Amino acid sequence: MQKTSPFPPTPLILTPQGWHDYQLLDSGHGRKLEEVGGYRFIRPEPQAFWAPYLSDEAWQHPAGVFQTGSRDQDDGGKWELSPSLPDQWGISYEGISFLAMPTPFRHFGFFPEQSSHWQWCDQLIRERAKATQSPPNILNLFAYTGVASLHAARAGAHVTHVDSSKKAVAQAFANRDMAGMQAAPIRFITDDVRRFVAREARRGKLYDGIILDPPKYGRGTKGEIWRMEDNILELLTTIRAILSERPLFVVLTSYAIRASFLSLHHVLDDVVAGLDGSVSSGELAIAETHKLARQIGQANFARWQAK
Repeated sequence: MQKTSPFPPTPLILTPQGWHDYQLLDSGHGRKLEEVGGYRFIRPEPQAFWAPYLSDEAWQHPAGVFQTGSRDQDDGGKWELSPSLPDQWGISYEGISFLAMPTPFRHFGFFPEQSSHWQWCDQLIRERAKATQSPPNILNLFAYTGVASLHAARAGAHVTHVDSSKKAVAQAFANRDMAGMQAAPIRFITDDVRRFVAREARRGKLYDGIILDPPKYGRGTKGEIWRMEDNILELLTTIRAILSERPLFVVLTSYAIRASFLSLHHVLDDVVAGLDGSVSSGELAIAETHKLARQIGQANFARWQAK
C-alpha cells in the first residue's frame, strides 16, 4: 500500500499562540505553575526535572493545588482549593468565551495546547467555505466540552459533536451558551464513538474533516470498553469510509499512552493511504511565559491534510 508521507517523518513541536487567559508561568521540581483566568494553580508535572525559574514567592498562595498520592501516580489524587475560588469561571480564546473549572481529572475543562489544532482547522475550514460557498461538514469525536466544536463552527463549518459522557456534552452546551453561539450549526450527540461512526458509515453520511482525541481507556454509553491500543485502527478504518470525496483533514491526538508520535503517524498514514495529501506528526507542548520559555510536551499527534 502506497504511503502518503515520507519516512522517517520530521516531528513538529506545536506550542499554543494567542492565549491571554491561560499561561504556564513556571515549572520545576515535578510541578507546574499555571494561571487560568486570573487564578493560579499548581499541578504535578513529572517531566519538569529542572529547578523553577521564578522565586518561591511566585508559587505562594495559589487558588488550587492538585495533590497526588505519589510522584509516580498518573491517575488519582484530589484538589485542595481556596474557599474563594468559584466552581467555574469564564475565560476566552480568540473571542470565544467558555467555562474553566478544576476537574477531578486534574485539568480545567479544556486543553490549551489543543489550540494549535483549532487554529489549523480554522484556516482550512475558512479556505474551503470561501472556495465552495458552502459550509464543510466537520465531525468532532471524543469531543469533550466542545471548544474545538465552537471554533470550527465559527470558522464556517457545520459540526457534529460526539462524546459518550453526558456530563461532558452538558458542559459543551454550557460552553456554547457562554460563547453566545446558541444558533451555531452544531449537532451535539451523546453516544459511543465507534457505534456512531459505524452507523454513519451504513447511512452513507460523509464528512470533510474529522477531529478525534481518544482517551487511553473509556466506556461508551452502554458500557462499551475502549482501549486506545486495541481499538484505534478499527475506528480509523471506519472513519476512512465516511470521508467525503474531497476531504480537508483528519486530526488525531493522544494523551497518556506509552507510545511516541511515530505510532500515531504510522497508523494514520496507513489508513489514509491513497488520498491526495500528507501526514505530519509530533508533540503538542506548552511553553513557559518567562524568558527561559522551556517547553513541556503534553500530547502526541498526527494529522492529515489534503493537497
